[in-house]
Amino acid sequence: MNENYLRTKKILVVDDEENLRELLITILEEEGFINIVTAASVKSAIDICHKQKPDIAILDVMLPDGDGFELMNEIRSFSKIPVIFLTAKDDIQDKYSGFGLGADDYITKPFLPREFIFRLKAVLRRCYKIENTVVELSDCEIDLSKAQVIKNGCIFSLTAKEHDILETLIRNANHIVTIDSLCEAVWGENYFGYGNSLSVHIRRIREKIEDNPSNPKSLITVKGLGYKLKIESRS
Repeated sequence: MNENYLRTKKILVVDDEENLRELLITILEEEGFINIVTAASVKSAIDICHKQKPDIAILDVMLPDGDGFELMNEIRSFSKIPVIFLTAKDDIQDKYSGFGLGADDYITKPFLPREFIFRLKAVLRRCYKIENTVVELSDCEIDLSKAQVIKNGCIFSLTAKEHDILETLIRNANHIVTIDSLCEAVWGENYFGYGNSLSVHIRRIREKIEDNPSNPKSLITVKGLGYKLKIESRS
């Protein structure tokens, strides 16, 4: 399943150790996450949550003006974002406290970067999955949940690759998606060399979604960059 959309989620990292904050930023950026904010205290974290509305919070337990448990309680009083505790404290009671408050995961320092990313993605995937996505284009309707295109009263089935390409484009609707991003979404990390295959799939998708595939209205080529899907509405 395409998970490129996970990388667009805004991540709040709260830790009073500057070196750790910088390390986490590096790990996240290397994985492709592009929207990261940080805080070093309970007060600044709450202020960021109110003003910038992150999609997930990674909290240290020990903070200079309180603790992560108090911070989570405060955040949950006005937001339902998922929370991961990341702390050097491995006392079992702390884990019980975190999970008892409704934390989504609890990772103990030191940690392996790959494990951290794996568990972060697992929480994001669980909390921000897309179900029953239906979009209307200029000439048709796409139902991702059924892998179908409905055009002029006819139903066209989508292949697995076509579904993954369209899912990526729909998640980034009306914005340019690069060729590399589309290839990675469909073929994974070893996506190099699949540009020609992508072009073939794009052509076949246009035959299903466009009245005139040679003059597309919805799936637009942005020369030198990638593709953009123009949608009318989403449900």
